[in-house]
Amino acid sequence: MVKQATLYRKRMDQLHQGLDLLLYALSTYALPVVIGLLSLLALFSWKSQYAVTAPQQLRIQVVQASANIQEPAQALAQLQNRPLSPFHDTRLSEAPVWLSFVVPKNVGNAPLMVEFPSRHAMDVTCWDAGTLSPLGSGSRHGTAGSISAVKAGFALEVDPALTDRAVVCRSSATGPARLSVLRWQAADLEISALEFHRKSGLLDGGILLLAGFILITALINRNGLYILFSAWLVMNLRMASLSAGWDSQWLGNTVPQEWLVQARSITLTLYYILTLTLFTSLFKEDLSLVGYKLIVRVAQWTCLPLLLLSIALPYALFLPMIWYVAGVGIAMLIFLLIRILRKTKSRVAIWYGTAISITLVASLYEVLAAALGIKGLIGSVNSVTAALSSSLLTALAIAEHMRLEHEQHLQVQAELAHTFEAVPIGLFTLDLHGRFLSANPALLDMLGPNVLKNQGKNWQQYFANGAWTMLHQMVFNKTQDEMEINGRALPGTAGSKRFLVKAALARDKIEGSLQDITEKSRASADLEFLASHDSLTKILNRRGIEQALTRAIARLPEDKALAVAYLDLDRFKLINDLFGHGAGNEVLQQVCRRVSDMLSRDFQFGRVGGDEFVIVFPATPIAMASALCTGLIDSIGNTTYRVGDNAFNVRCSIGLIEVSPGMQFNDAMSTVDRACRQAKSAQGSLVVYEKDAPAFAQHEAELKLIALLATPSATDGLYLEMQPIMSLTAPHESLNFEVLLRMRDPQGQTIRTDHLIAAGEASGRMGMIDRWVLTSTLDWLNSHEDQMQHTKFICMNLSGASLNDEEFLEEIYAMLEKNLHLVGKLCLEITESVALHDLDNTRRFVNKVRGYGAKVALDDFGAGYTSFSYLKEFKADLLKIDGSFIVDMNQHPANIAIVEAIVSLANNLGMKVIAEWAEDNATVQTLTEIGVDYVQGFAIARSQHPDKMISAESSASFIQDEELAHYVALIGKANPAQPMVDLFSVVPRKVH
Repeated sequence: MVKQATLYRKRMDQLHQGLDLLLYALSTYALPVVIGLLSLLALFSWKSQYAVTAPQQLRIQVVQASANIQEPAQALAQLQNRPLSPFHDTRLSEAPVWLSFVVPKNVGNAPLMVEFPSRHAMDVTCWDAGTLSPLGSGSRHGTAGSISAVKAGFALEVDPALTDRAVVCRSSATGPARLSVLRWQAADLEISALEFHRKSGLLDGGILLLAGFILITALINRNGLYILFSAWLVMNLRMASLSAGWDSQWLGNTVPQEWLVQARSITLTLYYILTLTLFTSLFKEDLSLVGYKLIVRVAQWTCLPLLLLSIALPYALFLPMIWYVAGVGIAMLIFLLIRILRKTKSRVAIWYGTAISITLVASLYEVLAAALGIKGLIGSVNSVTAALSSSLLTALAIAEHMRLEHEQHLQVQAELAHTFEAVPIGLFTLDLHGRFLSANPALLDMLGPNVLKNQGKNWQQYFANGAWTMLHQMVFNKTQDEMEINGRALPGTAGSKRFLVKAALARDKIEGSLQDITEKSRASADLEFLASHDSLTKILNRRGIEQALTRAIARLPEDKALAVAYLDLDRFKLINDLFGHGAGNEVLQQVCRRVSDMLSRDFQFGRVGGDEFVIVFPATPIAMASALCTGLIDSIGNTTYRVGDNAFNVRCSIGLIEVSPGMQFNDAMSTVDRACRQAKSAQGSLVVYEKDAPAFAQHEAELKLIALLATPSATDGLYLEMQPIMSLTAPHESLNFEVLLRMRDPQGQTIRTDHLIAAGEASGRMGMIDRWVLTSTLDWLNSHEDQMQHTKFICMNLSGASLNDEEFLEEIYAMLEKNLHLVGKLCLEITESVALHDLDNTRRFVNKVRGYGAKVALDDFGAGYTSFSYLKEFKADLLKIDGSFIVDMNQHPANIAIVEAIVSLANNLGMKVIAEWAEDNATVQTLTEIGVDYVQGFAIARSQHPDKMISAESSASFIQDEELAHYVALIGKANPAQPMVDLFSVVPRKVH
């Protein structure tokens, strides 16, 4: 029984569906076809409801009104000689005309009417030609007598007495009027008038209904194109009314006479403007494809001037102008439509082109009739048909345009639906209570299949606490465009996920996207960790320790104490060299674990170099930090490190400083590094700088000096002093000296030269300093060349940084080239370590300088290297023995032996010897006996102001010690046969 009932319901459902399809097909397809066929049959086969006998056109005589023709009698006299014609064209003339015609005999007894059908006629007055009695008059303001307003013109009711008699009339018109006279049976004229008004009503009603429908559609869809089309339909209606002759009424009401003529000019202009605007709007995209934008622009620029002229100019003057412009404009539109059709094959262009063609024919009718005087080919019926046809065809073009837009919308919707389904990002819609209304498959994959079910619709079910509040604030307060939230752990998953949410409020709903960024978040966290942590030891790297120390310094006034330690492993490089980097890396990891185990979580530990580490002790007094560092030294150094079968002992040195408020990171790091280097020089110890330690002041002074050297006024504080170098063979015969660099800070305090050199090398400004020294020395020598007759050489020291600067060396060569008259007195000093750094470069420099005639001295000889083999690599003029061998040499026989060896070596190589740091008489005597050529030091003189060099007779003139002065006076007198000579003399001297 149940099975039969189910089968019955199934068959009934099928019958219902069949009935629905049948009724739909009948109503949608069959009935419209039947209605169309019946309409065509009625139009072409059925008898007209307004059947009338065609009127008889009367031939007329016409004469132009003038000053001599003012009365009917005067007009009749002139009309007798005028030819008969069926009509008269005024050709835009507004001057009155006189016309006469003969009323034919009436075959029957039916009443007769004479019609003056011109829609452009403004008034007409008629008289009986025989008696000159008035018959009636009429104008657009009203009628009188036997004349009445009929259709678009006037009509004269014919009295039976007028049969076969002449009538004379006076008429005036505006525009391209065609004056004619038609004889009607009164009944037929009445039927024709009914047909005329019915057609006008049909045109008004049909087009206004279409325009109203389009306007409502435009307002609902908010489409400006349809509003434009609606306005064009209304203006097209007015153009049809103007052509058909019923433009004197609107919506069944008569247009005021004073408005009528002006309204025609404005109607023509507005129709031109609306047609052009509709065309450019409808084919905006197509016009960009076919080009010719200039043509459209020119046409658009004519619109506003034409509108102003339509208001300002009389109708007779304006009408030819609008005919010309409209003709050119329509030709332009047809040309562009042809281009569009050839380019795009657009059906919109086909419909619109047909509509434009019909409008063109209807619009040119008056132009041809008025300009050529030919009989009109288009009657009122054709005017109505042209207006309706062009409107309907344009409506088809708009409908085709709507269809294309609809298809595009459907395509876009389909693409959006496909994107919604296929996009890998979760898309959702929520109501304002946080319940899911829609979700795409990607979102279901992220959150589970229950999202759209009643038990799983709530947003908060899937995300961490507070996620809905955050989303609500983001959407309503617009605090941000996106946010990251954590999801709840779903059943069967290892942990929670992290999501990126973007959402916005749309029509009282929340629409947004959800993206799973769990892996990205983890990767970002790993990258962030790697950015601030060392990959090998997993402690902070230099960037991380910089951030930690910067934060600690910023909180220093609150914490009241901050210490920073710099830890350096001693001789760690040996482990890498002997056992490989694998063993070294393992030792580093073990060191870091030991240190980390001894530090609390509040302390920050980081690696800033291969075997260098920094520890930040926030809120830690220096005494406590010092105790911790001592423990670290013991922990690191007292227990061996095992890597495989090898065991290593590692020691460390630590520098510890107390940081002051406001100290910069770089200052703190350079100071603690200096403390560590000091500790390292003590071979594994701890060096502590408290806040007021002199090292801070010294380091600060160095930093200020480096900053000063980086300014354009860096050389303002530099000045020169000169220390005499005395000959030990002819002490009173020469005035030799060394140029020494000095500097005062902006406060006038003298800066130690070694600090200045260190700052210059650290800041990369030694080239600038050496350039200033050489330039200043040459300027001074040029100014006092005449007083330097006894000067054999002037020593100047060049830094290693300058000698490695090719640009600086080129400048030296240029200065030597420029001062060849002084080059023979210059002796450029190069330190032994610099000379050996790059033997090839040093050899080139020495050869170049000596080629100009200058001398070269090797400074600090014997202090750096034990091998003298490099001396054969290049030829120097002087050797300056390092002062460490000269000071207290009489107490150290080994130093005397070394100096004797250097003197012997120099003499064998053809070089002279200068001994530095000679500080007493006994040292000078020993040096004389050994055979040293020159001596320099406090025993002779300290450095002097350059002006004292000018007034001195010799280097011996500066000696203040009487005993030494007496000894110097006796030099050479021990062997009177030996001449007193100075450096580079050709006379040989005896070595004692």
